[in-house]
Amino acid sequence: MTRCRIPVIAAVNGPAVGLGCSIVALSDMVYMGEKTYLADPHVQVGLVAADGGALTWPLQISLLQAKEFAFTGQRIPAQRALELGLANHVVEDPFSEALAAAKNILDQPQKAIEATKRLINIQLERTVLAAIDFALSAEEMTFQSDDFQNNIARLTAGKS
Repeated sequence: MTRCRIPVIAAVNGPAVGLGCSIVALSDMVYMGEKTYLADPHVQVGLVAADGGALTWPLQISLLQAKEFAFTGQRIPAQRALELGLANHVVEDPFSEALAAAKNILDQPQKAIEATKRLINIQLERTVLAAIDFALSAEEMTFQSDDFQNNIARLTAGKS
């Protein structure tokens, strides 16, 4: 997503957890509903938080806060996400607001939009490229870990 040429606008109208949180973290603009939240529970299930927030949050918020959210998986309510800079807007109807923003961007000169996005994302791209090999191999390693396997067994046993 960091190299996608066109802007990615997220409309969060429910909990953005795990992959949803990662997509929001990698988006260019974020509209969140008033009662929504972000959370990355990778660590709680025994996995390395190898994508999304763990890669982008240190560039968006303080390193201490990024670590706390990645380590604990705690929910980040929409208003707090806005205050931290993880969201652009908290609105009643995130989909219609995001669609209006997309239409506005579509009306702009597209070559200028694409180049500006690339310019702004260069630091993000470098950060992702520097960390992605370790992140993916570490996450793959944790898929095989006893912690993860035990968590999956516990979660699936509760659903039987």
